[in-house]
Amino acid sequence: MTVYIDPPTWPGHGRLWSHLVSDVSYGELQLFADGLGVPRRAFERDHYDLPAHRYADAVAAGAVEVGSRELVRLLRESGLRRPKGLMRRGLS
Repeated sequence: MTVYIDPPTWPGHGRLWSHLVSDVSYGELQLFADGLGVPRRAFERDHYDLPAHRYADAVAAGAVEVGSRELVRLLRESGLRRPKGLMRRGLS
């Protein structure tokens, strides 16, 4: 199981956020997020949004640290990328 996380550099709601993704399946990503106690409402299209204060928790649980560009590249190459504008679908 490989789940990736980018640095918490994305601003929103008065915080900085990271993105948590899988390059295998949404199911793998969901299992990892569930293990961290991340609520499912944090899932957005193809990734989980994770606040900066949870970054170290994700890394300690096994998430691989990558840059934001690398994260998007991995997501695209996996075929799991869902760009904005597409309808949100359930996890599969």
